[in-house]
Amino acid sequence: MSVNQADTVVVGAGIVGLAHALAAARRGERVVVFERDEFAVGASIRNFGMIWAVGQQRGAIYERALRSREIWLEIASKTGLWAEQSGSLHLAHRPDEVAVLEEFVAATPAARDRGVAMMTAREALDSSHVARPEGLLAAMWSPTELNVDPRRAIPAVAEHLISEYGVDIRFGTTVRSVDLPTVSTTAGEWRAGRVFVCSGNDFATLYPDAFADSGLVRCKLQMMRTGVQPGGRPLGPMLCGGLTLLHYAAFDGLTAREALAARMNEELPYHREHGIHVLLSQTADGRLTIGDSHAYGLTHDPFEDEGINEAVLDYLGTFADLPDPRVTERWTGYYPSLRDGRTELVVSPEPGVTVVNGVGGAGMTLSFGLAEEVVGG
Repeated sequence: MSVNQADTVVVGAGIVGLAHALAAARRGERVVVFERDEFAVGASIRNFGMIWAVGQQRGAIYERALRSREIWLEIASKTGLWAEQSGSLHLAHRPDEVAVLEEFVAATPAARDRGVAMMTAREALDSSHVARPEGLLAAMWSPTELNVDPRRAIPAVAEHLISEYGVDIRFGTTVRSVDLPTVSTTAGEWRAGRVFVCSGNDFATLYPDAFADSGLVRCKLQMMRTGVQPGGRPLGPMLCGGLTLLHYAAFDGLTAREALAARMNEELPYHREHGIHVLLSQTADGRLTIGDSHAYGLTHDPFEDEGINEAVLDYLGTFADLPDPRVTERWTGYYPSLRDGRTELVVSPEPGVTVVNGVGGAGMTLSFGLAEEVVGG
């Protein structure tokens, strides 16, 4: 019986797996990707499509996000993939929100060097036709955020790997076991020099002991999408409000954040209990994506809580006025998350095998940069 050959095997064709396949292929390696589903259905298509550098941990992780942004733009230039350099606005309607943003800008020269700056309320309203003017005090502008449409972007990246680099992507194929140099799959036996296991939310099938010791849990989220907005007018900058300042690691350690958290805990206990913060982005055809919530555990019930959706929409209304806010889609998403401050899990359960997981909700933002570091390391 013939055995197929590859230099590198990647398990999983979500954004983390595709990024590792790209990094290996760019080194001239023969790469095969195995994905058990017939097309991408996981967290990589159930998200905002935000390449959200400004929210990432200050320092090396921020730089990793910016490198990922460069790669997204490179792929877009070669493929025609929709990638809108929209930037982002953090809208501040309360003084404690302004204080956090001002402290962040003052404390983060790397962001200032890339154009992150405070805006007056008038400047913010001139930049965004949906920003709510009532009570708006100021905003923080960041030009580095990139908007892609995940349901189109993930298939486009896969096709780019196939056409540009000759990567072999086998959808509908399950990896049964790895015993290098042999990789056993439902499409036969393969011989490979190394394997990257990027299996996302399924972190128990291969190397369950490694995952049991990893600290990974699953995050369940709820998201929504509107129809195409009247007149097809573009959203402009992606938007968020004060709750987002309590969610992203970029704002950890800022003195002003403590007062904001205390107020939010008192005024919005339901939102805080359900890990709600609210972001607004757009799809390639003009629909608006809204979310989200965060619940952490190893196993979650499969049901949506309409109270969470209502809370998300209520909070969105405090900083944005949508021309047509009617929701046409609702969904849940699940992704693996580390709850101890680590930004990713990279472990080697045996020689030649690297498990990459746990990038949390920042897979679209960090995966390309992370993969370059892991594959070339």
